[in-house]
Amino acid sequence: MCPSRKARKSAATRGFESPLRAGIGNDVHRLAAGRKLILGGVHILWDKGPVGHSDGDALGHAICDALLGAAALGDIGRHFPNTSPRWKDASSLLFLRRVRQLIAAAGYGIVNIDATVGLEQPKLALYIPRIIRKVAAALGLKPGQVSVKAKSGEGLDAVGRGEAIRADAVALIEPIRKV
Repeated sequence: MCPSRKARKSAATRGFESPLRAGIGNDVHRLAAGRKLILGGVHILWDKGPVGHSDGDALGHAICDALLGAAALGDIGRHFPNTSPRWKDASSLLFLRRVRQLIAAAGYGIVNIDATVGLEQPKLALYIPRIIRKVAAALGLKPGQVSVKAKSGEGLDAVGRGEAIRADAVALIEPIRKV
């Protein structure tokens, strides 16, 4: 057996573990008239907003789940249950700040966040820079470490019919380096 094949087999059998950890989060909320539309802590003027126990910020919730998943700390419902009066109408920015603390306490730092919001209307392009700044600030990151994109539902499913908002997020974390 050639040394390179042997080395590859050896690495595979010894259970190589990368110090980087990735997590995926998603959230969906039904939209209703008269509710505030909040994304990444930014109030977006629109006649519909998400129905939820807290502020219904699908983007903030998806990012929380991605980070918690990356650190194997459960999900947003475990830390901020929708049965608790404490979290009634709570800001997703509060959730993001608390998740940042949980990640740090587990010995990790956030490398970056990539997220996509699915929403038929309104168009979000003008809001995205402000959303990125707010999310980055809540997580103690630079804006360049946070990516937020918006997609329409192209008239398909609940998002495309304007009945719901969906957000998906991926988070990458790494062990905190001790100096």
